[in-house]
Amino acid sequence: MKVAVVGATGLVGTVMLKLLVERKFPLTDLIPVASEKSVGKQLEFNGKNYRIHSMQEAIDAQPNIAIFSAGGEVSLEFAPKFAAVGTTVIDNSSAWRMDPDKKLIVPEINAWALRASDKIIANPNCSTIQMVMALNPLNKKYGVKRVIVSTYQSITGTGVKAVNQLANESSGVKGEMAYPYQIHQNCIPHCDVFLENGYTKEEMKLMKETNKILADDNIKVTATAVRVPVMGGHSESVNVELNMPFELADVRKLLSETEGITVQDQPEVNNYPMPFYSKDKNDVFVGRIRRDDTRDNALNMWIVADNLRKGAATNAIQIAEYLVKQALV
Repeated sequence: MKVAVVGATGLVGTVMLKLLVERKFPLTDLIPVASEKSVGKQLEFNGKNYRIHSMQEAIDAQPNIAIFSAGGEVSLEFAPKFAAVGTTVIDNSSAWRMDPDKKLIVPEINAWALRASDKIIANPNCSTIQMVMALNPLNKKYGVKRVIVSTYQSITGTGVKAVNQLANESSGVKGEMAYPYQIHQNCIPHCDVFLENGYTKEEMKLMKETNKILADDNIKVTATAVRVPVMGGHSESVNVELNMPFELADVRKLLSETEGITVQDQPEVNNYPMPFYSKDKNDVFVGRIRRDDTRDNALNMWIVADNLRKGAATNAIQIAEYLVKQALV
């Protein structure tokens, strides 16, 4: 079981490597891949040093699985080349997510749809993953009619450049800027680029990917995505309008029994999800579950997850685990 990790030195790639060890993924050979400037350098993994490979070297090695976290342009160029030599690609970029011929997978929701013929598999957007994890059981039982989501997204979703910007600004040091404005002690309602309709690409991902993952185009989603000076994870305020009446106790029970979700919903003792405490955890945390009395069959939730884990690396590794377990690679 040869596994290539493309973008192995980046924020998400580093977490992917850590998770392969943590989850005891049954690989026999690791092929770390990074940019040309890193090729030939050594990378430590599970107590051993591995040489960083070029993209072509990794393709020539014909790995069973290639997990990509290197951006959309890289994925568009190289994922098909890996697929052409029989490698199954799990891609963390937005390049393939809305391709009608590619599966968009959250394992707890729709891994059953995967086949051996799926050679390029899309990993959803980090904000989408944590939201649909909570929406899916509600949709199955009550039917989801409409969703209004506002996100509070960690700077780690932007990458190392943003982490450095916050560190510099909090220390009073001038440096390279990942954002058009200061992020220290600030919130920026601008995740990804703005589109002609006034929404950002991040907001449109939340809207479109939710429909694809839940296989229901009738669910109406509207989103506002905000970048906040937080390291631990993404948070979301989610208002959900359901098709059927519900009892809050039943909703809490349903969510608490859902694989991959931890319910933290005891506001009377200050127990609710926070990104600081989601860091390095693989679950999605749901709390502040309460009825919205302004609409029929509506409720509010606060959803938090480590965006580098379940929002990216954990979800990708879970896909790989499913492929191996089902002998699809």
